Amino acid sequence: MSIEVVDPVTDYANLMETLFDFDSISQLLIGGFSHKFDAMHAVTGPYAVEIFERRLGAPGNTVINRNPQPDFGGGHPDPNPIWAKPLVDLVMATDAPDFAAASDGDRNIVLSRGVYVTPSDSLAVLVANAHLAPGCADGLGGVARSLPTSRAVDRVAAAKGIDCYETPTGWKFFDNLLDAGRATICGEESAGTGGNRVREKDGIWAVLLWLNILAETGLSVKGLLTDHWRQYGRNYFSRHDCEALDTRSANAMIDDLRAKLAGLPGESFAAGVVATADELAYDDPVDGSRSEGQGIHITFEVDPPKLDDEVEAELAAVIEAADQIADIRRHTGRDRPDVKT
Repeated sequence: MSIEVVDPVTDYANLMETLFDFDSISQLLIGGFSHKFDAMHAVTGPYAVEIFERRLGAPGNTVINRNPQPDFGGGHPDPNPIWAKPLVDLVMATDAPDFAAASDGDRNIVLSRGVYVTPSDSLAVLVANAHLAPGCADGLGGVARSLPTSRAVDRVAAAKGIDCYETPTGWKFFDNLLDAGRATICGEESAGTGGNRVREKDGIWAVLLWLNILAETGLSVKGLLTDHWRQYGRNYFSRHDCEALDTRSANAMIDDLRAKLAGLPGESFAAGVVATADELAYDDPVDGSRSEGQGIHITFEVDPPKLDDEVEAELAAVIEAADQIADIRRHTGRDRPDVKT
């Protein structure tokens, strides 16, 4: 019997060097561009240290919470503004880094000085600029997003003339598209982003693509977002999580909402918001399989905000309408979400 010992960190880092311009990223990181990466005491740490600090030359304190721990250091392996709050606080401080990111291994969030990039915007920006990285230099075969993910990436796909697929929640629905070459990049609102080199989301891959784009454009994160919104328009996004709900209460809310579907078309709610609804059934374009009951899709018709300070008011009207339609407070017993992204 022969035994082969494989170092997954080395193999992974070697693969990343073929997909991204490490020379360009390295020049960015050693040229005064400050960077922090939160590995969240998850599996990500050894990979991040090898790539960002050893191969790309970032300072030795770039990767924080780098040591994987069984209890994730008492935290939770979910990169969002709650579980990555120290990193969020860091980018909102006066001495904030130029770029910051967090990943538990698969999911990721991207931040910068005074900026939190929503997962939906991150997906759209990566698709719009992926050609700047060697691994995507030949273009994209298509893109896919989950149903709850905003349609920001749809605008990019339409402008580039590539297919954009809307799938139910769950990465498994992306797999056939990736395997068949129908999609090159996929993303979901829960902060998962990945490419067709593997059938799964990959946080470090997404962060490297961001860094490659910043290195090639010479823009800041805020500048890149501003240019993106100017070219493609802007989608405003808010995700609310009610965690650890009683299963019976949650199912009762969905059952009641399903019963209301027929009455929603054209009905007005809070602040003049009009809602229409349908229940998603997904027909897989690759194998022809059909998945029923994959989520209730409610579309709101509202006036688009003209100024940034109008966004909160517009979102508040939609949030209130959603509560009226689904009767969220009564079913969950919660007056606010546990996590708001």
